[in-house]
Amino acid sequence: MTDMDQLASIFADNSFKIDGINRLVLQPKSILRDFRTLNHGFLFVVRGEASMSVDGTIYELQPGSVFHAAPGMQLDSQVNGHSEYEYYLVFYSFDLLEKGDSIQEFDSHFKLDSGANPRVVELLVMLQEQLHAQGGIGKLRVKELFLSIMVQVFTGCSQREIGTSPSEKVIEQAISYIHGHYMNLLTLDELAELHGMSSKRFSYFFHKYTGFRPIDYVIHYRMERAGELLKSGSYLIRDVAISVGYTNPLYFSRIFKSKFGVSPSEYTHLN
Repeated sequence: MTDMDQLASIFADNSFKIDGINRLVLQPKSILRDFRTLNHGFLFVVRGEASMSVDGTIYELQPGSVFHAAPGMQLDSQVNGHSEYEYYLVFYSFDLLEKGDSIQEFDSHFKLDSGANPRVVELLVMLQEQLHAQGGIGKLRVKELFLSIMVQVFTGCSQREIGTSPSEKVIEQAISYIHGHYMNLLTLDELAELHGMSSKRFSYFFHKYTGFRPIDYVIHYRMERAGELLKSGSYLIRDVAISVGYTNPLYFSRIFKSKFGVSPSEYTHLN
């Protein structure tokens, strides 16, 4: 079994670059034989199904499957069923010039099953659009998008390995995710899917362990962060609102007052 945390640590601890990304759509019954890989890469299945043989090992790929290959591997694949087979290929390379070695885990072929995740598809589309962005910020954005994809994949795989017994650890991971993304638009469906549960089950266990419904917790955490910013007295209310995920300052002020009993401006003067 592939260790998700170990794979995540390799990307976190090593320098790498994204060399390319392609979106491909194959027709039903299409066959690809004797294809030899030239790069390290991930294949993300978006729709359809296929069987792939890699150096004699057979993989069944479907939406949510993520397949990895290293250079010099022979691939044979066939599209199954009557649907088109759509996937993205993301090529990458590690900067190992200083180390003079390779990373064993990524010199092999393996499959990850993270489950179909619309957020991964959305990020892949954005990555393809941004790949050739110029300047340091553009290049940093490309890495950010790729790492966001891999976080989604590794987290999805970890939750599927846990199976049908949700635990406090799952909710702790959900809370950690919220803490890192509270300024973004978060929905119950997205949070549930990311953690491998139905919306109803995720909401039940989240409430069981925290006393909050998931979106109520998002709001609670946003207001706590807003309060911290307002205590400094050096930020405009509209800027604080935007920084915690609200584009409408009036709406932000209503929610803030419902939590703290005073408006943001009054809260600033009290602290």
